[in-house]
Amino acid sequence: MKRIYYITVITLLCLLSSIGYSKKLKHRKNFKILFVVTSHDKLGETGKKTGLWIEEFATPYFFLKDMGIEVVVASPKGGQAPIDPKSNLSDFQTEATKRFYADPQAQAALRETRKLSLVKEGDFDAVFYPGGHGPLWDLSRDKNSIQLIESFYNHGKPIAFVCHAPAALQNVKDKSGQPLVKGKKVTGFANSEEEAVQLTKIVPFLVEDMLKEKGAIYQKGKDWTPFTLTDGLLITGQNPQSSYEVAQTLLKILKNK
Repeated sequence: MKRIYYITVITLLCLLSSIGYSKKLKHRKNFKILFVVTSHDKLGETGKKTGLWIEEFATPYFFLKDMGIEVVVASPKGGQAPIDPKSNLSDFQTEATKRFYADPQAQAALRETRKLSLVKEGDFDAVFYPGGHGPLWDLSRDKNSIQLIESFYNHGKPIAFVCHAPAALQNVKDKSGQPLVKGKKVTGFANSEEEAVQLTKIVPFLVEDMLKEKGAIYQKGKDWTPFTLTDGLLITGQNPQSSYEVAQTLLKILKNK
């Protein structure tokens, strides 16, 4: 009898555990993240091309997709997002960039970006901005981008930026009308890194200087090494090497909400 009793108890416990786990799976959130990329492809008056730095797109894109997260890509103009040709040089290739050029679906995501004016914050759980020099010219002043960032933040959703992408925060304000970055710990492409790529006099402004001018508490790590900061819902990464950490941090915040 005792044996039958124990078997019955164990069976009931397993059944209850199974039901609880099923409910957990049933109610688990299927996250949907918006990627906002640049539409700008001219490097100032140099006659050279710029755009999105492909590694900063590919690494977070595949990390999140592999975690079962839906990713939607948008840009100011919609359609094909320009890729900085320098980011395709052999020195800058990673496993993620190689995977991108072998993945038709990922390539289509950049080829068929949604127009930013048609995107709604309410359809997503978070927003991620990859860099490249392009955002310095368009996303820094794009009204739709500014409104989206403010809407995500004001609705308690994480906002993430890597490398030059914090340029998109230049004209973003909080509910009181102050710069959103004011008093917040942030990072972004350092002046020393811009100097190293010899574009200090080409770009319309320096990310580090702009963030400081807006009242941010700017911090940086060593040049060309991963460095990421989080201040509440705001996540920033210093350079291309930080893109993976930024994506990881974004997902962690989403899961803990």
